[in-house]
Amino acid sequence: MISSTWVPENTTVAQLWQRQVMERGGHEFLVYEDADTSDIARFTYREFDARVNTCANTLVARGVEAGTRVALYLDNCVEFVECTLALAKMGAIAVPVDATSAPCELGRIMGLCEAQMLITCVNNLGEVLSHLPESVTDIVAVGEGIPGDEAGANVPLLADLRAGASESFESNPDVGPMNPFEILFTSGTTSAPKGVVITQANFVFSGVFVNWELDMNPEDRYMTSMVAARVNFQLSALAPVLTMGATLIMLSRYSATRFWREAREHRATLVQGMAMIVATLMRQPVDPEERNHQVREMHYFLPLSAKEKNAFEERYGVTLLNNYGSTECLIGAITDPPHGERRWPSIGQVGPGYEVRVVDCQGTELPEGEVGELLLHGVPGVSLMAGYWNNPEATAEVLSEDGWYRTRDFAYIEDGWVYFMDRRVDLIKRSGESVSSAEVECTIDSFDGVLEVAVIGVPDGVRGRAVKAFVVEEPGAGLDPQTIINHCEERLASFKVPSYVEFVEELPRGSYGKVNKQLLATS
Repeated sequence: MISSTWVPENTTVAQLWQRQVMERGGHEFLVYEDADTSDIARFTYREFDARVNTCANTLVARGVEAGTRVALYLDNCVEFVECTLALAKMGAIAVPVDATSAPCELGRIMGLCEAQMLITCVNNLGEVLSHLPESVTDIVAVGEGIPGDEAGANVPLLADLRAGASESFESNPDVGPMNPFEILFTSGTTSAPKGVVITQANFVFSGVFVNWELDMNPEDRYMTSMVAARVNFQLSALAPVLTMGATLIMLSRYSATRFWREAREHRATLVQGMAMIVATLMRQPVDPEERNHQVREMHYFLPLSAKEKNAFEERYGVTLLNNYGSTECLIGAITDPPHGERRWPSIGQVGPGYEVRVVDCQGTELPEGEVGELLLHGVPGVSLMAGYWNNPEATAEVLSEDGWYRTRDFAYIEDGWVYFMDRRVDLIKRSGESVSSAEVECTIDSFDGVLEVAVIGVPDGVRGRAVKAFVVEEPGAGLDPQTIINHCEERLASFKVPSYVEFVEELPRGSYGKVNKQLLATS
C-alpha cells in the first residue's frame, strides 16, 4: 500500500473566491473565446465578481436559496462559470448537465435530484420543455432573443432579469465546507445515472491538489476546451485556477485546426488534453510557428503508446503529465509527479491526500507486480466524493465507511509506480467521456424488433474508443444499422451513440449464460 498525507484548508468556494477578488482583483481571471464568432471576452477577478453578484441577486429574487438544486444545461460559456459561482455564494447546489445530452436525459437527471430550476440556452427551450419533471418550478434562458414557439414565450432571459441588480452580494454565512457544491451525474457501470455529490471542501481540495500536480503559480494561464459540465473542467481546471488566483482560458469547444494557435495567441502556460486531442493535433499540417509557445505542460487524460507520446512531445516541445482518476475521486489521484522521474507508461504515483492498494477478488492486498482491483483511500467529502445523491446503497457498493473507494479498474504496482491494465467492466472511454454500455444497451433494447443487444468499445485512432453494438433481431424484423443509430441519436448524448451496428444470429455466452464480450471484441 502506498500512501501520502495532506489536508486542504478549511474553506468554502465563496470564501476562496472572495479572497481572490480582494487579493487579485485587477488580475485577469477569465478569457473566453467563442468558436463560432471568434469573439473574445476578458474579465478580471473584480469585473467577474460584479457579474457573479448580479446573477446571485437575480436568482435569489426568483426564490433560489441554500440547498436549491439548479440544473445548468449550457454550452461552454461565460454564463456557465458565473452561475456556478453565484450558486456557490448562495449555498445552492449546481447540477451541470452536458448540453449534448438528449432532452430526455436532462429530464431524467433533474428528476433524480428533484431540481427546482433550469438555466439553459435559449435555442434549447423548444426541445426541453416537454421533458422536464414536476419538480421544476422556474426556467431562465441564456442567450439572445426568444424562441418563436408559444411554449417558450414566457421564459425570461438572464440578461434581462439581471438589469439593475446590485453588484454586491453577501455570501450565505451558514454554508460550510461539507455542504454540497454541485452534483455531477455519471453513467457509471449501470444504466441508471448516479449523482456524485461534490462538496465545497471537495472543490477546494481538487484545486490545491492540481496546483501541486502542475506546480502552478499565480501567473499561469490554463487553457481548456473540456465540456464545462464535466468533472475535468469543474475540478481540474476551474478549481485550480481559483485556488491559485491564476487565469482560466475557456474555449467554447475543441477544434483541432485552431487549438494550438489558440494556445499560442492566448499565451497559455498549461493546457488540458486527452488522447483525442493528441491524436488530432498530430494530424495537422506542420506550422513553422507551432513551437513558438509558452506551454510547459499538457495536463493529460487517457493512455497513449510510448511512440505517440514521444512523437507529440518532440513535435510540439511540450511534456505530457499523465494521471488517473474518476468523478468519484475528483481528480487525477494517481499522477506523474510535478518534478523528477516519470515512468511512462505508468499512470504515476499516488498523490497527496490519498492511499492506493491493489487487491484480489476477496479484498486481500496483493504483492507488487500482481494485477488486481485498484482501491483508493481518502476522506469522503474532502478527497473523495461525499457519496451518490440520495442513493446510499450505490454509495456503499463502492465507498467503505473507512474511506476506501473501489475503482473497479485493474492495475498493478511496481516500486511505488502504478500501471493501469484495464477499465471497469462495460465502461467505454470515448473522447474523454465515459459511456455506459448498459445504458446504450437499454436504449437499443427498447426498439421494436430487437431481441438482444450487447455493446462494447472498439479501438478508434482519434477518439480512443468507439461504441459498437451487436444486435440480434427478432425474426422478420427487417432492421438496419442506420435505424438503430437514429433511435439512439434521439435518446442519448452524441458521444454515446454507436458508431457501428452489426447484426448477428446470436451473442456468445460463457458457462454461466453471461454474454462474453471478450469474444465479441475479437470477432
